[in-house]
Amino acid sequence: MTSSLVRTLQTTYSETPQSTPYCTLQWRRGQLLVKSPDKLQQPYLPALENKQLLIDCLKYSPVNLVSVDPKIGETWVKFWADACKEAHKPMFLYGSSENLLFKQNSQPWGWFLRIIDWIAALVMLLLLTPVMVILLVLLQITSSESLFSGEWYVGERGKLFRAIKFSTTTKRKITPLGRWMRQYGLENLPQLFNVLRGDMSFIESRCWTLEAAVRLSAEAQLQLNQLPVITSSWPVQTESNLIINNS
Repeated sequence: MTSSLVRTLQTTYSETPQSTPYCTLQWRRGQLLVKSPDKLQQPYLPALENKQLLIDCLKYSPVNLVSVDPKIGETWVKFWADACKEAHKPMFLYGSSENLLFKQNSQPWGWFLRIIDWIAALVMLLLLTPVMVILLVLLQITSSESLFSGEWYVGERGKLFRAIKFSTTTKRKITPLGRWMRQYGLENLPQLFNVLRGDMSFIESRCWTLEAAVRLSAEAQLQLNQLPVITSSWPVQTESNLIINNS
């Protein structure tokens, strides 16, 4: 099935790009590197701009993981993130020092902190399950839309994951219940499941949204080599000195 897909792509792309390319591709030992455009001319591939085609290509390819250069922009990074999620392929961000983002956390006590995170998240889930059930019922009554929402975050080694939240909006407007939940940070309670899965942490490091991570300077990208943390205030915070001044 893979060979059939490749033949289909070869018959659909043109040697002359139909539009300005937003990225170039590089294959490296099972890793697909999605880099910002360079001077090397590459054939135009429709799959790079059509999400369903990209999902199919990734799903039936031997790609083990996808590494995306944040320089291609937040819109295209999210485009690849959504496609990788549907194709069940892990995706990472990398910067000018891309190899640093793929190093494992070398702290000798990392496994011990992970156990503490897991136990703490499990205990909190057991204690807060009645509260979460009540919130789900109230959300079901006040909104006919999805009860949960997700936002792309950057975790350990630059890996992207979806942080789970209670949905507090309907038709792009925040509901009265949602406003109350945000006041106390209750919409973030489902992120306890992210802690159980190892995506997030209570104690190791700070948490980055994809938007903030894309805007990080090359020096600040070293911060992405740590596991994101759930803080006491829950909402994501960013340090101004780590953000590129685009003005």
